[in-house]
Amino acid sequence: MANHYLSRRDAILLLAAVVVTWGGSWPVTKVILESLPPLWTTALRSAIGTLMLLAICAGQGRLIRPRRGDVPVILSIGLLHMVCFSALVSIGLQFVPAGRSVVLGYTTPLWVTPGARLLLKEPITARRALGVAIGLAGLMAMFNPASFDWGDRAALLGNALLLLAALCWAGSILYVRAHRWVSPPFELLFWEALLATFVLVPLALLVEGVPRVAWSAGLVLLLLYGGAFGIALPYWAITLVNRSLPAAVTSLGLLAVPPFGVACAALTLGEPLSLSLLGAMALIIGGIAIGANLPGPAARAYRG
Repeated sequence: MANHYLSRRDAILLLAAVVVTWGGSWPVTKVILESLPPLWTTALRSAIGTLMLLAICAGQGRLIRPRRGDVPVILSIGLLHMVCFSALVSIGLQFVPAGRSVVLGYTTPLWVTPGARLLLKEPITARRALGVAIGLAGLMAMFNPASFDWGDRAALLGNALLLLAALCWAGSILYVRAHRWVSPPFELLFWEALLATFVLVPLALLVEGVPRVAWSAGLVLLLLYGGAFGIALPYWAITLVNRSLPAAVTSLGLLAVPPFGVACAALTLGEPLSLSLLGAMALIIGGIAIGANLPGPAARAYRG
């Protein structure tokens, strides 16, 4: 399995499955938050995903002991992406509709481009600059300062946290882009998820205490979905996809996650599809698509 490459058809089908599972996980998380506080939601999803990754790695004979050179990238992905991004998204989802949240969360590539110029000295091509400009125009259209309720502190906080989550993910991508890999990325997924779980569970206990939960079969199924189809299986699948498709194809394919998430939120939660949201989404995704020219490591990090 370690050297297995999928056919182009199978890789595209698997990429489509990743889009469906990740896009669907946003409204699922929104529903879970009705029964659990945000940090416990993130911690339990992480724990379930960690156990499933352990089973997958052990079943494929790919459970390894990380080497010293792997530690920085485990810390980067585990803390910035799996802890900070996931926790901030869960908190932000309390105040922001799921459809709007997924669009804001997937603005990450917009911040990677200027970050790569500042930190990695990568040149900003005209195409990338145009993509960032169009994407930022989409953000401005989404917020529309003239119509945004600046007195709604909850909405302001939620939107700010989602943008901060995107920045944390961008920071992880920037480090991954500069990292010299010792072990293959897939072999480190379990350790990244394990680190995230060991951070999130004590953090949830410290901040939110022991939650009082009205457990039900529905809530358990939603948590299992969030851990299995929001973390473990998509991470495994995207590793196979990255081995079998060009990085640009994978990156552009993942741009389908926001519109699918918006559609899922509209169908399952009854969230309205306003023209301003659709227009802003088109600008943001269009800007990312125009500027997308991510090399392999960045595409491997663009997952979530």
